[in-house]
Amino acid sequence: MRKNTRTAVAVTGLATIIAATLTGCGTAGGSGGGDAGPATKLGKTEGQVSILAWPGYVEDGSNDPKVDWVSAFEKSSGCKVEAKTFGTSDEALNLMKTGDYDVVSASGDASLRLIASGDVVEVNTDLLKNYDGIFDFLKDRDWNTVDGKHYGVPHGYGANLLMYNTETFPTAPDSWDVVFDKASANAGKVTAYDSPIYIADAAMYLMATKPELKIKNPYALDQKQFDAAVSLLKEQRPNISEYWGDYLKEVQSFQSGDSVVGTTWQVIQNTLAGEGATTDVTLPKEGATGWSDTWMISSKSKNPNCAYAWLDYISSPEANAQATAYFGEAPSSQKACDYRDDCESYHAGDADYASKIWYWTTPIAKCLDGRTDVKCIDYAGWTTAWQQIRG
Repeated sequence: MRKNTRTAVAVTGLATIIAATLTGCGTAGGSGGGDAGPATKLGKTEGQVSILAWPGYVEDGSNDPKVDWVSAFEKSSGCKVEAKTFGTSDEALNLMKTGDYDVVSASGDASLRLIASGDVVEVNTDLLKNYDGIFDFLKDRDWNTVDGKHYGVPHGYGANLLMYNTETFPTAPDSWDVVFDKASANAGKVTAYDSPIYIADAAMYLMATKPELKIKNPYALDQKQFDAAVSLLKEQRPNISEYWGDYLKEVQSFQSGDSVVGTTWQVIQNTLAGEGATTDVTLPKEGATGWSDTWMISSKSKNPNCAYAWLDYISSPEANAQATAYFGEAPSSQKACDYRDDCESYHAGDADYASKIWYWTTPIAKCLDGRTDVKCIDYAGWTTAWQQIRG
């Protein structure tokens, strides 16, 4: 389950994306830099691997004896797992710079920064037998692939949906206008995700409702577009009951009636539905933002063969099904659904549904929509603005 936020704090000076490589000898036999490209073959596993991950991604039974997909990996690979969890993307970025970790699970608001800083390496997906089975719509995307080079393996994904109280809204709302232009109708009972990346939700709404702004990508905003999104969020602010990061807090807020409408995750609705709450969710006509996480390998990995072994294992149908179900998101492959009974509620494998999701991607000065005549506001600018919006 998602027990921690995915809030990211900015780092300054993010420049153009640069390539990172695995080893000078072209195998997964050691660490180091150079321009030799990704591993061309795998060697003997080193006996251990250090994994940095979101809570719930690397479970070995110590938190719950019934929740364990790590032990099977250790037995089959010979790689003993040492895992550390993080609560924010910024924390993960700082920890990866230490060189103490072989693998990291990175959200789209962190992956490009890891690539740009050279902290992760290109991955040879031909060395991963389970890669072919991963949904095509999760591959070759802005947050995991740069200049045709793959920097990791997709894990799970999900949409930031619109949740509403069915008594307040007997007819399901079909637009995000209920949290933006019409938010005053439920003043003090609107909730929103607590992160600078939420600015993209406002930009996505403006993309549909203010075509004159010419927004093509909610993560690629020039100054005028960015100012419009920030202004919309400042207008929304007086109507907010709370900005949430911990999903349990949103569960409590909708149970108590303190919130009646706002952004959410499917796992939150599943939790509320299981407790008989009068809530439901929808993906509005403007679309939704969302996340697709990527398993990435450190450029300083001391155990690259075990790192590759983990990437392949965690993308196997059974392991991926266990991890994504526990966390509360759609799995990365259709075969994983053979080991789950809730794929339908997460719209797993529904390419049309997935096409409506604008997955979190790190905003950078080089506009992600292809424009070269202007600069876009980078994540440092997003963070500064979010602090002003939040007050």
